[in-house]
Amino acid sequence: MTQRVELATVRDRLAVDELVTEYAVAVDEGDWEGFRGLFAPGGRADHRAAGGIEGSAGEVAGRLAESLTAFPVRQHLIVNRLVRFGVRELDTGDTAHVRADYLSSMGSGDRDGGGAAAPDVVCGGRYAFAVVRTEDGWRLSEVVVRELWRRLPGGGLPM
Repeated sequence: MTQRVELATVRDRLAVDELVTEYAVAVDEGDWEGFRGLFAPGGRADHRAAGGIEGSAGEVAGRLAESLTAFPVRQHLIVNRLVRFGVRELDTGDTAHVRADYLSSMGSGDRDGGGAAAPDVVCGGRYAFAVVRTEDGWRLSEVVVRELWRRLPGGGLPM
């Protein structure tokens, strides 16, 4: 590879990584307009394995906005990101796939109260992000959430 190609790959990797981080931040901050803006036209998300729905970015944003009102305090960490570019046959380098683990804690406490309290729900799992390069930069074409575990108050682990 030439240095120019290597630099382009590094820039793409950083942009895709930032997109995944923006996804977590949008969910944590309840920025549903920003959430929708992370998706390419026709982009979809599947949150069924975490108790949500599968649908367009707008449909999923609406459902998250409703269901997460009970948890004004959210911290959503996305880690162990594996990014692969152009894994499809005949791909020109304008797609990427990201596999990443997540840890999400949600609390019903006052977001601005400043008091620390244990979260009401903590869960973890794995994301599969499909990403496409658009005229506006890298955008999500598909997000699939696979929740692997959940801890509720009292230490229970129901799914």
